[in-house]
Amino acid sequence: MLVLAFDTATPAVTVALHDGDRVLAESTTIDARRHGELLIPSVERVLREAGVRLHDVTAIVAGSGPGPYTGLRVGLMTAQALSSTMGAPAYGVCTLDALAYAGGLAEPFIVATDARRKEVFWARYADMRTRLSEPSVDRPEHVPGELPLFGAGARMYAEALGEGRLVVDAPDYPLAGALAALAAERLAAGTGTVDGVLTSPSPIYLRRPDAKVPGPPKKVTT
Repeated sequence: MLVLAFDTATPAVTVALHDGDRVLAESTTIDARRHGELLIPSVERVLREAGVRLHDVTAIVAGSGPGPYTGLRVGLMTAQALSSTMGAPAYGVCTLDALAYAGGLAEPFIVATDARRKEVFWARYADMRTRLSEPSVDRPEHVPGELPLFGAGARMYAEALGEGRLVVDAPDYPLAGALAALAAERLAAGTGTVDGVLTSPSPIYLRRPDAKVPGPPKKVTT
């Protein structure tokens, strides 16, 4: 098994290669404006560091969001393109699941990422592997409960969410090493697409994109 995983649903452009037992190579760059520019060079660097050819990869995994429209599409379209070129299957994993897995907590918690517009994308977990709710988007003060929180959204809005709930030693962004390890674990367990744990690389959209197709020009009257 050689799993190539990447996520572009947050400001982190993160890529990793996993052999079913461990992460062979990983690269993460925080830059919210250069997803399209950074992803492929990061993939090439990870493969080179691991001493692996692209056609040796047996599965491609992309973070499926939720996240801002443009960045999210970069990763998902790249996964689909590589899958078509190589013949390796492509899967999607919820970005919040990857962040939860990276946190490593064994007790209930909430993951929250920045959704812009003074909102957060969030979901509730029983532990690092088990999500209890569908991803949602809300203003920070509307995120329920008194559970511990982590993720960039939790840190940005700690005051509104409750500063005492913040898990300070957990990651702010999903790391592709965790995404690859989680996907490899699920593939090895044979969960596949049967129960939705691994899905096709399709985006999780929770609201409409900011960019809109212009409407017809208004008539000018004299």
